[in-house]
Amino acid sequence: MNKDMTKPWQGRFTEKTDQFVEEFTASIKFDYVLAPYDIKCSLAHAEMLTSKDILSKKEFEILKEGLNSIDEDLKQNKIDWSVQLEDIHMNIENELIKRVGEIGKKLHTGRSRNDQVATDLRLYLRDIIDEVCAELSVLQKNILELAKNEIYTIFPGLTHLQIAQPISFAHHMMAWFEMIDRDFERFTEFRKRVNVLPLGSAALAGTSYNINRKLTADLLGFEAISKNSVDAVSDRDFVIEFCSISSLLMMHFSRWAEELIIWTTPQYDFVSLPDKFCTGSSIMPQKKNPDVPELVRGKSGRVFGSLVGLLSLMKGQPLAYNKDNQEDKEPIFDTANTIISCIKAFVLLIPEISLNREKMLEAAGQGFATATDLADYLTKKGVPFRDSHEIVGKIVQKAIELDYQLTEFSLEMFREHCHLIDKDIFEVLSPEGSISSRTSYGGTAPAQIERSIDEASESIKSRRI
Repeated sequence: MNKDMTKPWQGRFTEKTDQFVEEFTASIKFDYVLAPYDIKCSLAHAEMLTSKDILSKKEFEILKEGLNSIDEDLKQNKIDWSVQLEDIHMNIENELIKRVGEIGKKLHTGRSRNDQVATDLRLYLRDIIDEVCAELSVLQKNILELAKNEIYTIFPGLTHLQIAQPISFAHHMMAWFEMIDRDFERFTEFRKRVNVLPLGSAALAGTSYNINRKLTADLLGFEAISKNSVDAVSDRDFVIEFCSISSLLMMHFSRWAEELIIWTTPQYDFVSLPDKFCTGSSIMPQKKNPDVPELVRGKSGRVFGSLVGLLSLMKGQPLAYNKDNQEDKEPIFDTANTIISCIKAFVLLIPEISLNREKMLEAAGQGFATATDLADYLTKKGVPFRDSHEIVGKIVQKAIELDYQLTEFSLEMFREHCHLIDKDIFEVLSPEGSISSRTSYGGTAPAQIERSIDEASESIKSRRI
């Protein structure tokens, strides 16, 4: 046997690992991110082994001191990772043995890298979820502050990117709030499924040592313990679900970004972004480009790609653990970094946008936006809605022929189409009148918007993050 080999599994092998294979199979280049969680996991495992007299108290204290010293050096970037040692688990174990001697070799009793990495990943994602939820709450508060100030700001509601009906800009912002509220709810529900302890499943069959998995779970803050050792080490549903939820979040962000990009164009000119969130052109001196929203829109693609990649990674794997699963980490780490940076971008951007309220009001009066209000007006006068719809359609057609807006019609012109129309129609046809009439729960009337803002504020206050 080659005495230079330092791998803990070397006993069965007679050849040194090929250098290319060593590089190709190593994950330490990216799974070093899990180092703090691996140490936390090892400390809990050692304490549990001690409680069952598998380790002595003296051995535990030595291991604890060694692991804590590695943790301190980690924080100061003093640890050099070795590709020869493959992954974060073997690197830390080797470092521990160097510091505490032979006792360090006892730490791996009753566990495998298979259940170890599954536990590390869950600890990592638990922290990421908590950070995401905290940032989403800040973002929602910023949206609420913007909405509170714009309840009476008239905005053109669109469908098919065409003028549809007048709404309040605050109402539109509260639509953004609701989208993020669902994302927040998905992450908090998902946390329960992440918070399940795999450690104690060992390689795939469990362990013959008299361990106490409940104690390990309590020490690490897990709410539940995995019920099947084969599933526990091979399950990556939680990884896929994280990228799935993140993809929904990024889809929402991409839609917001698209709206902001459109709204900042000269053709719309509804909002402007501060210079510090934009860049210019190297050739066109007049340009002010909305780079932050554009990048958020673009970054959604890499998160979607991680989801598809992980689904493809897992679809052909038989139970239990396979080396393929090493490929799960980079998509997770990248997705986590991407969504957190995008949330922070919007947290900073939302309070800084400036509104062109005059342009919004002008646009809300275009495109016969209050035609539905006219149809509703006739229906309330006793005309069946389908008949009202047809009458208003003919009025709109006449307005197109005359190049008029509905507000430019005289009462007599309206009555040519329906004698039930009276002078109160002009109040109905104003954007303000249209918005005020939408009093159904969840509608755009100011009282309903105030109610939704109050309910949303109370909901955020009640959160425990």
